[in-house]
Amino acid sequence: MVFSNNQTILVTGGAGFIGTHTVVQLLQDGFNVSIIDNLENSDIQAVNRVKEVVGPKLSNNLQFTQGDLRNKDDLEKLFSKTNFDAVIHFAGLKAVGESVANPRRYFDFNLVGTINLYQVMAKYNCKKMVFSSSATVYGQPERIPCVEDSNLQALNPYGRTKLFLEEIAQDIQKGEPEWRIILLRYFNPVGAHESGKLGEDPRGIPNNLMPYIQQVAVGRLPELNVYGHDYPTKDGSAVRDYIHVMDLADGHIAALRKLFTPENIGCTAYNLGTGHGTSVFEMISAFEKASGKKIPVKLCPRRPGDATEVYASTEKAEKELGWKAKYGVEEMCRDQWNWAKNNPWGYKGDSLE
Repeated sequence: MVFSNNQTILVTGGAGFIGTHTVVQLLQDGFNVSIIDNLENSDIQAVNRVKEVVGPKLSNNLQFTQGDLRNKDDLEKLFSKTNFDAVIHFAGLKAVGESVANPRRYFDFNLVGTINLYQVMAKYNCKKMVFSSSATVYGQPERIPCVEDSNLQALNPYGRTKLFLEEIAQDIQKGEPEWRIILLRYFNPVGAHESGKLGEDPRGIPNNLMPYIQQVAVGRLPELNVYGHDYPTKDGSAVRDYIHVMDLADGHIAALRKLFTPENIGCTAYNLGTGHGTSVFEMISAFEKASGKKIPVKLCPRRPGDATEVYASTEKAEKELGWKAKYGVEEMCRDQWNWAKNNPWGYKGDSLE
């Protein structure tokens, strides 16, 4: 199939953090987009903000359905009335700690939902997918940077669901070679849309560093818990590969374009990261600089299952997708703070409700 921009893309979990930023890029690139999201960990306001960002004309090319991938009927309804050219699959739960406490919930949302999606896609002959995987599939990496053909070993139920789903994707593609699947292993997505209208808005206490720092900066939380300050790293804090969410969104567009080329893709994995690590303390300091706020820190013991240092090798994505991260830590913190100060309570406005 020849690539043309008036194609219709289904984005599962499209009201979430990475989903909304990717939908903006898709619409601005001329795609028609349909979002399905159960709003379990996202907000319908986010979809309205996407429309604000892209403007009324492009908003006409966006449809939203509140639905749950675990309910096959929701998918059937959608696929029976729209002919999708490809699916970008974000929907799923992603909190490591919660997955340890409640693994069945993660198997239900992440595994059952995705298996249903494959079945309905096959029935309606839509066999192109960009799948949202994660650097958690590398576990405690044997070597860094993490290369796509490294040994995979997840350290927690969330990571294992991503690993299982990568294996399921490979099995489906082997059994039915007409499938074309790209697995994108994200490192640590941060930042926000430059408009300040879109950003990460987690429910409850954030699980990730940047939304946590942001909530301390706007006064929602009293201090930042730093887990582990005795790691064998330059300053004792854990090192991660932080990537701007807009770079990540562009990575999805690059992967989508690849699906429509005549190349033999099969089922292929790519890292999406910047290729270098930043420590937790370095990130705090960069955010303090961007926001002009002091972030009080509480030093806590390491969390079980946390790796010391993880960052990506990005050569494969550069070579095969023609994609490379453009933004550095400074821009990540600048855009994150711009979102935070405009939306201290996330999409809920300025009240707790």
